[in-house]
Amino acid sequence: MSSRKLRFAFFGNTYQPKKSVSIRQILASLAQRKAEVSIERAFYDFLVSDPQNALSGVTVFDGNNFDADFVISMGGDGTFLRAASMVGSKQVPILGINTGRLGFLADVTAQEIDHTIQALYEGDYAVETRSVIEVSTSGQKLKGYRCALNDVAILKRDNASMITIHCTVNGDYLTTYQADGLIMSTPTGSTAYSLSNGGPIIVPGTHVFLLTAVAPHSLNVRPIVLSEDSEIQLTVESRTHNYLVALDGRSEPLQETTRLRLRKAPYRVRVIKRADTKYFYTLREKMMWGADQRG
Repeated sequence: MSSRKLRFAFFGNTYQPKKSVSIRQILASLAQRKAEVSIERAFYDFLVSDPQNALSGVTVFDGNNFDADFVISMGGDGTFLRAASMVGSKQVPILGINTGRLGFLADVTAQEIDHTIQALYEGDYAVETRSVIEVSTSGQKLKGYRCALNDVAILKRDNASMITIHCTVNGDYLTTYQADGLIMSTPTGSTAYSLSNGGPIIVPGTHVFLLTAVAPHSLNVRPIVLSEDSEIQLTVESRTHNYLVALDGRSEPLQETTRLRLRKAPYRVRVIKRADTKYFYTLREKMMWGADQRG
């Protein structure tokens, strides 16, 4: 067993009370290896609310105020996305341990925890780099984190009719979308919201972005794939004079006078994959390709 002292920062899903057996398992595995463990405060408070979780020898941090060799996300892909937003440009690789259904990002099961931790110590893993979308505004400022690993969605408000979105790519006019919204997705996010709106699946590592309309009012509108070096500018018109922008599902309202610029962030997110992980296997399982849907 390696004598290296490794530091781990934990983020977790605080809505799954039955999953704390996994955290006890992983903390025991790390304690055995004398690792330094720090846990995000909200997740820590959630864990210690269960008297079975005796969390000795760990520290607590807030937001992105941590230093670590590895980040561990415990939950599903949503938890992973939140962890990625906290890691930001730190370049700390993230391991997703899934405590629910199989995920594309969180794809290590509870049964594989000890084996996976051992693999980290032995260096027997791969790190994939994933593109991130950065959003900047002209006018109203975004209050939250300005980057997205999955997608950025421009959407109508609940009580609004469709919105009009004027789109240019690298200064050249592309089209005007009349729709319920528009999604700009990374390859990582192509299997998320974009897919449910008819977008294609794009294999991670492909250096492109994807524009997919949400319920467009013209059947001629189709998804379009762009180089990840593209700069997309969007101007929105709405009868309610405002709209929503959602970054990896975190939404906030903006006034229609606020223009958006979307482009590749100056950093990538580093995702840990076990050496034997195969993307197409995960894709088949998650999409249930080949499963008999009859009876």
